[in-house]
Formats: sequence, C-alpha cells, structure tokens
Amino acid sequence: MQRVCFLLKVRSGRVAEYRERHKDVWAAMLAALSEAGWRNYSLFLREDGLLVGYLETDDFEAARAAMDATEVNARWQAEMADFFEELDGRAPDAAMRPLSEVFHLA
Repeated sequence: MQRVCFLLKVRSGRVAEYRERHKDVWAAMLAALSEAGWRNYSLFLREDGLLVGYLETDDFEAARAAMDATEVNARWQAEMADFFEELDGRAPDAAMRPLSEVFHLA
C-alpha cells in the first residue's frame, strides 16, 4: 500500500467557498474515487489556503490514471481549477506533487 501526501494552494479569497464545496461532494465523484482505489482520502485546509491531501492506495499512478479516465473527474477538476494558485495550466489533480515520506510510526 502507498501512503500519499500532497500540497496545493487555495486562493486566499476562495478558502471559505472551497470548504463549502467539499461539504457536498458529488456522489458520482465519491464513487469514482473509491472505484479507482483512493482510500482513506482526506483534505486538510489551513486558513491561509495551504491544502494538504492524504490518501492510501495500492498504486498511486494507476489510481490517478483511473480517475483521469472518468467523465465525473473531468467535470470536478474543471470546476475546482479556479480555486487554486500555481497550476500552470494543469488540472488540480495533475498539479499535485506527492511529498517524500521521511518517517512513519506504525
């Protein structure tokens, strides 16, 4: 199992709206994430917009590819893109870069 942690930056003026949007994530998006192998997926958001994501999966690249193949993910990413800084033209899920794990207490 891979444990994946990543960072993104939500625009400071959009933090409250970003929180609200995640109170009711589409059922089809939740199902697609589960079917693609995203487990124990959490997002943590600091008031200044720093977003920390964490998930567990058997194969992160395969899980990302499975999501890329879904129509619901394309719609979700298009709706979420304006919330983020520094995407450089990429979708939010394509812009996330996993952090290297340096310690884990099991």
